[in-house]
Amino acid sequence: MPDPDGGIAGAPGEGAVVRAVVAEGPGGPGTLRVRRVPDPWPGPGQVRISVACANVAFLDTALRAGRPFGPRMAFPYVPGNGVGGVVDKVGAGVDPGWRGARVVSVTGGSGGYAEFALARDTDLHRVPGGLTMAEATALLGDGRTALGVHRSGKARAGETVVVTAAAGGVGGLLVQLAAASGTRVIALAGSEAKLAHAVALGAHAAVEYRGDGWAGRLRDLAPDGLDVVFDGVGASVTAELLPLTRAGGRYVRHGAAGGRLADLDENAVHGKEIVPLFAIGRTPEQLFPLVAEALALASAGRLLVTVGQTFPLAEAAAAHAAIEARATVGKTLLLP
Repeated sequence: MPDPDGGIAGAPGEGAVVRAVVAEGPGGPGTLRVRRVPDPWPGPGQVRISVACANVAFLDTALRAGRPFGPRMAFPYVPGNGVGGVVDKVGAGVDPGWRGARVVSVTGGSGGYAEFALARDTDLHRVPGGLTMAEATALLGDGRTALGVHRSGKARAGETVVVTAAAGGVGGLLVQLAAASGTRVIALAGSEAKLAHAVALGAHAAVEYRGDGWAGRLRDLAPDGLDVVFDGVGASVTAELLPLTRAGGRYVRHGAAGGRLADLDENAVHGKEIVPLFAIGRTPEQLFPLVAEALALASAGRLLVTVGQTFPLAEAAAAHAAIEARATVGKTLLLP
């Protein structure tokens, strides 16, 4: 619950207060405010991380707005499910060797937009050599999603693959993974600059899908139909793409950047495999190896991370507004 000074009461600590972004109620980006909250203190099996970078995801904007396709949050709360930084305190039962380690970690669904965040020791990943803290933090959510989504699409060499939102955090990684697997990648994005970015990442063709006629251009590029579609946009884009997917093709629905998941036309679905996002896993234990693999690939130079924009903690509302306006490229991070 809020405390009299505008923070959130009830968290453990030593009486000190720290800065965090609080979502005060469902609504627009303006509901995000920097407040003083109790200094988080690690319990058994937990560590405290001095946050250098906080992951900002599209899902964060949906949770803040109270949109129906996201889980319902109890307001007020501190958004953010991923951080990078240095472990400065460890709780009971935690290996003291974690103290001082450079790590990235999920935070259990909230608490990341802050100067300090708590995480389970079993969720920690050490930042490998060759990666900046920002790059490693960007891979926490986007890396695991892209790897899992790519595998669930079962794209094979020689097939034609479409990646929507191809200049975004997940989309840019999917372009690289699909190209590396020998597929012909067609990138869809909303501006010439974003299309150029996707081509630089390995897309073989690119189509701007804001405006009329884009489905026809895509049909000309793939007259035999699409083998795999990675749809992170939903809304009206799904209605255009699903009929272009060939019989036996795979349609992977992994996001709703267009504002909503689209209803599927039964006639358009017939003979095609519809793959939901949860096919990549639901639990931290299932997702943990995907993060580790994404970090290893990036550290080895086989996956390029694009941190397109960063915002100070006090400008979290601006970060959300930019994501909702589809004005971002790559990953968005807060820098406490």
